[in-house]
Amino acid sequence: MRAASLLLASTVAAMPLALAAQAPRAADVQLQFARLLMNEARYRDAIDAYRRAVAITTTDSTLASQAHAGLSLALLRTGDFSGARKEAEHARAGTPSSAALESLYADTLWASGLFDEAEEAYEDAMGRDPADARAHHGRARAFTAHNKLDEALIEAQEALRLAPREGEFHHTLGVIYERQRKYDEAAAAFSSYVNLLPNHDHSETGAWTKAEIRFLDAFHGRTPLDMGNVAADASWTLPVQIVGEKVIVKIRINGGRLTDFVLDTGAEQTVLTREVARSRGVVPITSMQSAGVGDIGLRGLQEARIDSMQVGDLIIRNVPCLIKNPPLGGLPSREPESFSPLALGLSVRIDYARHQLVLARRLAHAAYETALPLRIYRLATVRGTVNGQPASFVVDTGGEVISISQSTLGALDLPAPLRRIPLRVYGTSGWDKDAFLLPNIDLQFSSIQFHRIPVVVLNLNAPSVLLGFDLGGIVGHKFLSRYRVSIDLNRGVLGLDTN
Repeated sequence: MRAASLLLASTVAAMPLALAAQAPRAADVQLQFARLLMNEARYRDAIDAYRRAVAITTTDSTLASQAHAGLSLALLRTGDFSGARKEAEHARAGTPSSAALESLYADTLWASGLFDEAEEAYEDAMGRDPADARAHHGRARAFTAHNKLDEALIEAQEALRLAPREGEFHHTLGVIYERQRKYDEAAAAFSSYVNLLPNHDHSETGAWTKAEIRFLDAFHGRTPLDMGNVAADASWTLPVQIVGEKVIVKIRINGGRLTDFVLDTGAEQTVLTREVARSRGVVPITSMQSAGVGDIGLRGLQEARIDSMQVGDLIIRNVPCLIKNPPLGGLPSREPESFSPLALGLSVRIDYARHQLVLARRLAHAAYETALPLRIYRLATVRGTVNGQPASFVVDTGGEVISISQSTLGALDLPAPLRRIPLRVYGTSGWDKDAFLLPNIDLQFSSIQFHRIPVVVLNLNAPSVLLGFDLGGIVGHKFLSRYRVSIDLNRGVLGLDTN
């Protein structure tokens, strides 16, 4: 197969543009070649082949739709979410009645962080064809983000019944099982995903999944995130400190002394430094790739299991965590420990004025001054607009500023030249040397409006690719500390009340 693909590559690459006169046949050959490259996980080569097919299918709308659709899928695989969306728009315009193309378009909306629009498009695809596997898969992701895990599981299983060899669907099933704390089932689903990967696959998602299987297997025979026999509506109230625009919580790891942790709703797991992990007997299980703000992009970390974590009167056993090993050098201060209650399945209420934190299995019902729909898909996000353009923002109590991503900036219609005020910004992946302050930006979150304010522009490309959707920005301490903040997982709401 490898030799055949190389021969086909040399033959197709040598085709002159004069073949446009034989466009249908030439386009069909290009499409076959592009699909072969996709099957071998040679996505960038496939992009070139699909682009050649697009260039010579101007007279055949069916072939043109196939070429644009294939190019869209290849661009998704390489993290070019905006490019994938444009190609999907071309594909569906050429065949407007196609459920498959509508669900592909929905996938690109999801990848662009336009979750509301994606969910509408998945429903539209389902209306055209109830047996469209990709639409069922999209609904599974949407239900997962809304914390409706039983419904998500049904949709994911239906998607796999319809398309059992679609690796991406197995991966989503694993995510759902992991959220349900069914680690054995999650490991099996992830293994199915890995088994379906092409031999040449070297993607970050593939590497992450292989590490995650080893990690989940280490929990065999243990109950993950075991809180004992606490009531379904149990809650815990504890004092916090506000230090340097961070909320500090005191936590006891494996029975050791109390340690300061940053409350970090923008982290996927609780995170320990190498020193604290060693002193508390937290042993690494495997290594994995993570990504955050900073020029390093992807950063290697260790995954581990905390045997016992005590937060106030709450004791949780078998807690997944990350260890910052190797540690980063050249930072202005040591990397802190961080505590992610959302990763434990706990809702949160932070009273910044009273220096008080409430953790709850189920928050008491409250009528909020502002209630923003909340989605949890690895990270907690809310929808906002930047100069009228929609974007998804991470709700990050561990962050300090209001920021937007470079991709969000690129979608804005701003007069040139931009006024860029250089900044020194560092995050979990080191210094972001390209960060700058951009003045005179309008932001809106429901009824909350900011007119002509400065925002920090960050490079969020690496975490976006790893997450599978475009991060539009981050709202941190400067935004959140104005309010009493409630992150209600059960209702799917970010509640904001003026202090």
